[in-house]
Amino acid sequence: MTSFATSKDGTAIAYESMGSGPALVLVDGAMCYREFGPAKDVAAALADSYTVYWYDRRGRGESGDALPYAPAREVEDLAAVIAAAGGDAYVMGQSSGGALVLEAAASGVPMRKVASYEAPYVGQSTDFLAKQKQLIADGNRKGAIDYFMTTMVGAPFFMPLMMRLMPKVFRQLQAVAHTLPYDTELLSGFEVPARFASITTPTLVMGGSKYKANMKKAVHDVAGIVPDAKLVILEGQTHQVSPTVLAPVLKEFFQ
Repeated sequence: MTSFATSKDGTAIAYESMGSGPALVLVDGAMCYREFGPAKDVAAALADSYTVYWYDRRGRGESGDALPYAPAREVEDLAAVIAAAGGDAYVMGQSSGGALVLEAAASGVPMRKVASYEAPYVGQSTDFLAKQKQLIADGNRKGAIDYFMTTMVGAPFFMPLMMRLMPKVFRQLQAVAHTLPYDTELLSGFEVPARFASITTPTLVMGGSKYKANMKKAVHDVAGIVPDAKLVILEGQTHQVSPTVLAPVLKEFFQ
């Protein structure tokens, strides 16, 4: 059942929950939301030990999208969901969601412990943000998705064509394509921010053993700057980590 938390700027943030036990909030990556992304399956894998909350990030699904966007608004959104979960939660984010939970920790949002899986601080030098904003301003959502998947993420050139062969999936992607600049702005130049050195929340930094060289550097750079961070590499995993592999690692850390 959908519930709503109210962010600091009044934006309604849609969330749901399952399970029982201590609160655990999950944060999705780019173009993902409750009905299209990994969080729901991860929640199911953890619901035997936690009350798991997952939500539609700003501008996605049933959540609002007050403008102008700023990464600080997303930190406030996460804080609102944590408050709705009782104000004393574990938090885990994947991909750009991992970057968001680290930003929240650096901003002083109260969390019991925080975990990040492959926050993509991969050191891109191209001005992706300007290009994305122009594509969205031109109404070219398909082009924005293609640009994100190939030029930014590095997927094969034929991947956008394959996605078009799955009309339902591609429609879901187009519905949230306008939020791609949000993730790019959140990642602030794709370099690990120096402010992460101020994080005091116990932190788990994770990556998959099948990560690319630039993602490997990103994972190790995050672990290197967050004080006393625990680094865990999940054997055989890619950026699309298996919930059944992820769950026991989180349970051990969140004990």
